[in-house]
Amino acid sequence: MTKKTEAFDPKPVLDLIASIEADLQRLKGLVSAKVEKFDPANPHNKTPDGKLTGEGVECCYRMFDEGKSRYTVAQQMKISFAAATHRFNAWRKAGGSKRERTLLG
Repeated sequence: MTKKTEAFDPKPVLDLIASIEADLQRLKGLVSAKVEKFDPANPHNKTPDGKLTGEGVECCYRMFDEGKSRYTVAQQMKISFAAATHRFNAWRKAGGSKRERTLLG
């Protein structure tokens, strides 16, 4: 009994891998763009009673990550300077710019 050897053509497999990698890079670009965007004026940053939501807190933290002052954060978030100071202290306690970021919706 003789063994039949078939030639393996790697080109279709390599083409498929390249296609999958391109799709993953495109998906990564979409997701990272979404993660990096934040808007201090977004209405989802505050509850109806004016308190910051989780997204609002993260938005403050990201502004502090960028080196923005408490005054700037207060103005852009439309919160009091005291509230911005409270968030600044909480940001420092959480590790400052080395803290773990949360996803924004």
